[in-house]
Amino acid sequence: MSLSTNTASRAPCPARTEGASNLTAKVGNLDLTPGPAYLPPMALRRILTIDNAADLAVLKQVSKPVAGVDDSVRTLMDDMLETMYAAPGIGLAAVQIGALNRVIVMDLGDKDGVVCETEEEAAENAEARKNPRFFANPEILWASDELYTYEEGCLSIPEYFDKVERPARVRIRYLNRDGEQVEEEAEGLYAVCIQHEMDHLNGVLFIDHLSRLKRERAVTKVKKAARDRIAA
Repeated sequence: MSLSTNTASRAPCPARTEGASNLTAKVGNLDLTPGPAYLPPMALRRILTIDNAADLAVLKQVSKPVAGVDDSVRTLMDDMLETMYAAPGIGLAAVQIGALNRVIVMDLGDKDGVVCETEEEAAENAEARKNPRFFANPEILWASDELYTYEEGCLSIPEYFDKVERPARVRIRYLNRDGEQVEEEAEGLYAVCIQHEMDHLNGVLFIDHLSRLKRERAVTKVKKAARDRIAA
C-alpha cells in the first residue's frame, strides 16, 4: 500500500532474467516458483506494476502458504521491508516483488501505540515511530458489519488513489517474524492496510473494488505515467 503523498520514485529496477518464468526452486520454506519478473534474493526488489502485462499476470495469481517461518522467509520479509521503505510505502505483499508466498510486511509508524487514522499521521516522525510488522499466512477470522471508507493507493498502481469501502475492524491470525502465532484485532489504518495487502495474496488489486470505468481510468493513468518516465 502506498502513501497518498508519495512523489518519490520506486526502488531502482535491476535487469530481468530471461526465461525466469520456466524455473522451479525451493529455498527453506519458500516456494520460489517464480512469475516472469522473479529475481534472485537481494536487498531491494523491483516492484511489479500493472502497466506491464507480465507483471499484471503475476499480480493476479493466488499466493501459496509458507510451511513455516525459517531464515529463508525472514530474508524475504527483510528484503520486502527495505523495498517498501525505499518506495516509499506502508505495506507490501510478497507477490508485488514476484514471490508467490503468503507473506506481508507493513509499517504504519505507530511505535508509540497510537492507532494512526491516516497515512499523514503515519508519516510524521516516521523514523522515530517505525514499527515494522511481519505476517506469514495471515487469515481474517472476523470482520465487522461497520464499514470504513478510505482513499487507498498501491505501489503496484503508482500515482493513482481512490476510495474503497471495507470492514472497519477485522480479527486476524498470522505467524510473526519469529514464527509465533498471533491473533489480534485491527482497526483504523491497520485494518485498511491488512485487508488491502491480503487482497494481493488472493490476486485482487484495490482497483478491483471500483467500477469498471474507474479501473480503466487507473490503468490508463499508470500506463501514461510509465511512458512519461521513459520519455523523461
